[in-house]
Amino acid sequence: MIILNIHEAKTHLSRHLDALQRGESIILCKRNCPIAEIRPLTAPETAPRPIGLAKGEFTVPPSFFDPLPAEVEKSFTGLTP
Repeated sequence: MIILNIHEAKTHLSRHLDALQRGESIILCKRNCPIAEIRPLTAPETAPRPIGLAKGEFTVPPSFFDPLPAEVEKSFTGLTP
């Protein structure tokens, strides 16, 4: 853990970025009183995410593309009470 006062952090923060990448954290102090912590971000995932949860098992039936019944279409337009 690295402890820096605000003035030192403003002038020399770039010197400590490598330590942040290695997993160190920085405590920022104002007049030697801790006020904030800077922590490294977690590494982004490098593996591609799967599309959907079904993993190829889900298929859209042909009836999905059939026109909707007239009463259902009217409900979308607000014509049905």
